[in-house]
Amino acid sequence: MLSNDVTNQEVSSRVSLAASEARGPKQLFLLIIIILLRLLLSDHGPESKFRLPVGRSENMSSAHLSTVDGTDRLCVSERAQCIPSPVLHLRQLPADISEQEVVALALPFGRVSKLITLRTKNQAFLEMASEEAAVTMVNYYTSAPPTIRNQPVFIQYSTHRELKTDNLTNQRALQAISTAAVHPGNMADGRGLIPAPSAVLRIIVENLFYPVTLEVLQQIFSKFGSVLKIITFTRNNQFQALLQFSDAVHAQHAKAALDGQNIYNGCCTLRIDFSKLSALNVKYNNDKSRDFTRADLPTGELDPAASAFGVALPPYGAAAFPPTFHQHTGLPMAAVPGSLMSPPRMALQVAPPAGHSVLLVSNLDPERVSPHCLFILFGVYGDVQRVKILFNKKENALVQMSDATQAQLAMSHLNGQRLHGNVIRVTLSKHPVVQLPRGAAGPEEQTLTQDFSGSALHRFKKPGSKNFNNIFPPSATLHLSNIPSSVSEDTLKDLFSTRGFSVKAFKFFQKDRKMALLQLASVEEAIEALIALHDHQLDHNQHLRVSFSKSTI
Repeated sequence: MLSNDVTNQEVSSRVSLAASEARGPKQLFLLIIIILLRLLLSDHGPESKFRLPVGRSENMSSAHLSTVDGTDRLCVSERAQCIPSPVLHLRQLPADISEQEVVALALPFGRVSKLITLRTKNQAFLEMASEEAAVTMVNYYTSAPPTIRNQPVFIQYSTHRELKTDNLTNQRALQAISTAAVHPGNMADGRGLIPAPSAVLRIIVENLFYPVTLEVLQQIFSKFGSVLKIITFTRNNQFQALLQFSDAVHAQHAKAALDGQNIYNGCCTLRIDFSKLSALNVKYNNDKSRDFTRADLPTGELDPAASAFGVALPPYGAAAFPPTFHQHTGLPMAAVPGSLMSPPRMALQVAPPAGHSVLLVSNLDPERVSPHCLFILFGVYGDVQRVKILFNKKENALVQMSDATQAQLAMSHLNGQRLHGNVIRVTLSKHPVVQLPRGAAGPEEQTLTQDFSGSALHRFKKPGSKNFNNIFPPSATLHLSNIPSSVSEDTLKDLFSTRGFSVKAFKFFQKDRKMALLQLASVEEAIEALIALHDHQLDHNQHLRVSFSKSTI
């Protein structure tokens, strides 16, 4: 029997000897066995090894490899694929791939120092300027495998620490590296390659159930590199941010790992793209913008109580806002990219903020406000437990939410809105709970305080409810749902019109006529319409569900 250590030269010698001595069936059978063994030890052997003898010229690359470990071949085995190395091995490349295309895969992660292409084997080797750049590149492409002309490309570490090439190969490699570095954008047209990205990311937070602050973003994104600057703002009723890393590689890695992830379970979903800006210009260090490299910047005229939602809060509401966040230590960020290719989204394990859950609502219209009215309105942003209109100051009320995060969310969205013609103020109350009336309280005081803890109208009592995905600031457009098939557009428009609301536009959802959008004349009118018609009975067992929409008709 032949051992696995028999070289090709030894096999060739034995084949020649057997052929010369084959004088009968047994000898001929032995010859066939030896030939089969030689095939098994060829380039596509059981350990997936390939060999390139020194001095052998590949068809299109003319690559010559010097010995690295005392053998005359490059060898990549399963055992060595996970050991980091500056040299990377690329497999399953298109047969007509160019050196520039190979280099374009690596440029976003750092400088490429050497390159060898093996076109007849659909493979290539490239040496990065640093091992750190190679590790970043492998980590990124493990979570988001690249494709060239719709063909997946596999990238792994080589067993070799450096590449040695002859002059001709080195000249071609340097030319390819230079061309790709000067024209990186040309490498991306229709080929599935990634252009050199910006160091600035544009971030949109969808399904904003809990407040997201500048500190939270810095805490999450700094796991992937040095965060230099952040600017937050609200546009199109969405919380957005621009975040600048120290270099584009960190930005690209963060985008790959975090795009589509939830900051909290079931909500606060990150949508991330590269910004067209190459750098951010931050003038002030405050709750909306921060330059972490400049501690000397002024705070500007921004109200220190301004929240991450772009709504200025009164000074007496600033004591507990913005909230403090606590991140679990040892967050396995390296595991996050693995979930990017599958629909289930994991939360980033940032603990929700803590604090009081009771809100003080002031400047109400005493003639029109009621506990039920406040329950419906504040119930858009959380599950209201109790409401108390103050007996001696009926323009003020206390609203107790299920937890502090819901209280802060309601405060952020409803402070400064108009209700019954008045601009209401919403702040955190010093009271930890709303007390129910005692037995000696009179009938009027009894009606001014109501307990809603067991209400069937709570929107968020079920963990992971789809209502978490539909929390938006008050707007003139209302989202209607739970509409019976027997109810027509005219019926719904008449329902609102007869209550005194001006319907400007209406549209059923094309794929689901159980839902519709209805646009009114103003945000104030939409607030009052939601209070009046949420849970309105449309038939014997279906009630209308009303919430604010981020869309317009």
